[in-house]
Amino acid sequence: MSDLDGLLPGLFAAGDAGDLDAFDQYLHDDVVVHAPAGLSTVGLESERESWRKAKLAMPDLHHEFIDVLSRPGVVAARTVLTGTMVGSYGGLSADGRSFKVDQAVFAHVRDGKIAELWEIVDVASLREQLGDSR
Repeated sequence: MSDLDGLLPGLFAAGDAGDLDAFDQYLHDDVVVHAPAGLSTVGLESERESWRKAKLAMPDLHHEFIDVLSRPGVVAARTVLTGTMVGSYGGLSADGRSFKVDQAVFAHVRDGKIAELWEIVDVASLREQLGDSR
């Protein structure tokens, strides 16, 4: 097991718990996050703000890590994302609708922290589960 294997699960566990101060140990100050639905961010504070909004809209947000793969400087994972949407986030909104979607995350790592992150989410399935007909 690589030291990098715990990086993504640790970050997402902190986010799911609403412990956004813990992001300091996982993300560089100048982190770039590429996310679907207009949710990309640049900088640690911007990423924290995105998670604050996510937790308001989905208080029970949870990432279950299925697979984690790493090599020097790179870590990737497959997750199952679950939650209940009780507001709006990323152009989606619902009042109490639950969802379960697949997600893949890839990260470039520098000095033991994430410098750049890509999140790939099955947005079509998410829209369908939330009753969004777009």
